[in-house]
Amino acid sequence: MAIHTGKPNIAVEGLGKAEPPGTGAGERHKLTALQGLAALSLDAMASVAYGPEAIVLVLAVAGAYGMGFTLPVTLAIAVLLAVLVASYRQVIAAFPDGGGSYAVARRHLGRRTGLVAAGSLVLDYVLNVAVSVTAGVAALTSAFPQLYGERTWICLGVLALVTAVNLRGVVDSAKAFLLPTALFVGSILAMIVVGLLRDGPVSTASAGEGHASALGGSATAVGALLLLKAFAAGCSALTGVEAVANAVPSFRAPAARRAQRTEVALGALLGVMLIGLSVLIGRFHLQPVEGVTVLAQLADASFGHNAAFYVVQFATMVLLALAANTSFGGLPVLMSLLARDHHLPHVFALKADRQVHRHGVLALAVVSAPLLLLSGGDTNTLVPLFAIGVFVGFTICQVGMVRHWHGEQVEGWRAKAVLNGCGALLTGVAVVVVTATKFTEGAWLVVLALPLLVLGFEKVHRAYGRIGDRLEPGRVPEPPRRAHSLVVVPVSGLSTLTCKALTAARSLGDEVLAVTVIHPEPEDRRASEALRRDWELWNPGVALVEIDSRTRALGRPVSGYVRELSAARPASQITVLIPETQPAQLWQHLLQNQRGAVVAHAVRRDTDAVICRLRFRITDKEDAEVATGADVGAGREVG
Repeated sequence: MAIHTGKPNIAVEGLGKAEPPGTGAGERHKLTALQGLAALSLDAMASVAYGPEAIVLVLAVAGAYGMGFTLPVTLAIAVLLAVLVASYRQVIAAFPDGGGSYAVARRHLGRRTGLVAAGSLVLDYVLNVAVSVTAGVAALTSAFPQLYGERTWICLGVLALVTAVNLRGVVDSAKAFLLPTALFVGSILAMIVVGLLRDGPVSTASAGEGHASALGGSATAVGALLLLKAFAAGCSALTGVEAVANAVPSFRAPAARRAQRTEVALGALLGVMLIGLSVLIGRFHLQPVEGVTVLAQLADASFGHNAAFYVVQFATMVLLALAANTSFGGLPVLMSLLARDHHLPHVFALKADRQVHRHGVLALAVVSAPLLLLSGGDTNTLVPLFAIGVFVGFTICQVGMVRHWHGEQVEGWRAKAVLNGCGALLTGVAVVVVTATKFTEGAWLVVLALPLLVLGFEKVHRAYGRIGDRLEPGRVPEPPRRAHSLVVVPVSGLSTLTCKALTAARSLGDEVLAVTVIHPEPEDRRASEALRRDWELWNPGVALVEIDSRTRALGRPVSGYVRELSAARPASQITVLIPETQPAQLWQHLLQNQRGAVVAHAVRRDTDAVICRLRFRITDKEDAEVATGADVGAGREVG
């Protein structure tokens, strides 16, 4: 097993053992291009449900005149989408190991800038889970208002479902979500086509009585700042574009080519849906209302308040809720890369049999759940926070790609660098505008969280560096030598467990000492005297050392005695062997006194001694008296 340290040449378990492309059992647990579209693009495609709505809500301040700018703002976002898709196609080709913005920034802008990009991606993925789930539940409550009061619990239920599916592997999640993806895309495209054939809205029932209009007073001019705010808000529809580039290793060979096809298909579908919905908003002169999503109003206007309306709402609800899957596909891969570079615990680099980074999946679920609780299931509370992290990563990636092209200077590199430079300018403007306009509404949390994440990455890296300095990896060590072995066995009574522990100790060490802790209470003193008499009668050939303790403590007296032994015998290898019972049934663990865990914790914390925990298995065939004598009757065995 590899030792994980802060040195670059130290391997991380689970990495560096790749099979040849297209071979091995692991390939069947990787994605095709179509599966990648279902597993990694749900966030971007589902964002059409709240991206246009974010634009409308900003422009509605300027009244009906302001709403007229919905399509121009959307077209500007579509241009930025094309730039991002083209850029991330190049990122996939240049960085086939995945990592997206983090990989680009780390190579071309330095390690710390790479960590800023990684931190922004982590925030993006975590917030995407919360935004997607809450938006999906908002679609559900738009169709079924009676569920509005239960939206928080519904959100948590959806999160648990998506987590469980992803623990089975990325391919299983892609297969499970392929049908909902097709249903959503098909229903949105059908709604756009049918809506374009209408002369006016078929129905306005969903936005009828009981819903207050969010449209502002009439205006005759729209300022540049308002358009910038609408552009920045609508750019939330571009979230998830980077997910494919982050998770290139999840694709089947040739992974880069499959990932590029997925990226282009995502961009084309997303662009068509965004522009089509914006055209419908202007065609039906839609007005935002409280409690009903823009998408619900468009479905009502295109299809009427009938079964087709509920199909759109259901498909939107399902896909929005499942759009969290993009984070579960991208973040664990990113965390594995950070772990490989010693910025996160190495456990995040480990893979299960189904090629899934389970620790990353579980960590994402654990962090996302409190966000759902704090937001109360409200999407608009989370979207401003979401956009900042997304566009910080976008901007850094675009700047890094400009440096990449300047260094490579391949044919046509100037045009590519200009493309990335324009993208960096646009996304940078979005970052500034969103941060400035939403700072007091919660965006300050992201501004605070991002540097804290970077500091955390640095702290982990320094810790691995110190470990590496101590272990000196790569240097040939001295030849191993045999040291005198002393085994210490904590006991508190005679039983079968005591006998087995001393037998094991004498097999392990040159010298064995049994130790017992004596407490000041009269009852404990009498028990200790009885143990001393029984020990002399038994005469196991092992000395019994009595340790006086003024308190009821058990761990500290044992660890203190081991420290004294280490000081007195520096040339000896000291091992503390802790005997414990292992019950036959899981619930019977509750019957144990946990003394073994207490002693092990104290010895590990205070000494350098080796800890060995001896398990004495109690099987169903054993007589109950054996278990009683081992853990209860003998009174106070460590286990």
